[in-house]
Amino acid sequence: MSCGNAHETDCSEVLDHLYEYLDNEMSDDACVKFKQHFDECHPCLEKYGLEQAVKKLVKRCCGQDDVPSDLRSKVLTRIELIREGEVAPVPGPLEGGDATTTAS
Repeated sequence: MSCGNAHETDCSEVLDHLYEYLDNEMSDDACVKFKQHFDECHPCLEKYGLEQAVKKLVKRCCGQDDVPSDLRSKVLTRIELIREGEVAPVPGPLEGGDATTTAS
C-alpha cells in the first residue's frame, strides 16, 4: 500500500515494521520517523489504527490465558534459531509453507 505521496519514510517501510512500532520495539529515532509519517499519511494512519484496535481486542479476549511453558520454550527457541540464521522464518498463511523450513 502506498498513498502515492513522497515521504521521508516510505509507506512500505512503515507497514513492514508496523508491529515493531505497535509493540514499542523500535529506537526512539525510528518512533519519531514513524509518528511523523502517520501525521502525513492518512492510509498508513488508518492501517496503524486498525492494527492497534486488533491488538487491543486480542489482549482483551485472550490476555488472561496462561501460555503453556512448553509452547513458550518452543517459540523462544524458534526465535533464537531464526536470529542465528539456522532456520528460515515461516511464510505467512497466504504464502504456504510449514513450520519446519530450514535455511539453505
